[in-house]
Amino acid sequence: MAVGNGSSYGGGMRICADARPDDGLFDVTVVGDCSRTTLLKVFPQVYKGTHLGHPKVTVHRAAKVTLEAAGSTAYADGEPLGPLPVTAHCVPGALRLLA
Repeated sequence: MAVGNGSSYGGGMRICADARPDDGLFDVTVVGDCSRTTLLKVFPQVYKGTHLGHPKVTVHRAAKVTLEAAGSTAYADGEPLGPLPVTAHCVPGALRLLA
């Protein structure tokens, strides 16, 4: 599972390929139960964002997301935040960018 309000991270992986930073919603990309073989076949598509069309991949949108899993750690931009549960709120217009 990946939660993002931007389309890519981790060296260009487009995990949440359709996410928009200005819509006030997180994109939640979920990979369902699949074999290691399927995962290895689909993973290269992450760099183009075409993995979202795979039947084991679903995308949900929400302004607030709570993640819970016993014994798991939350990460943000590759850095550990701490143990779950964690709740995140997407606040539209919270960040201003100058072009």
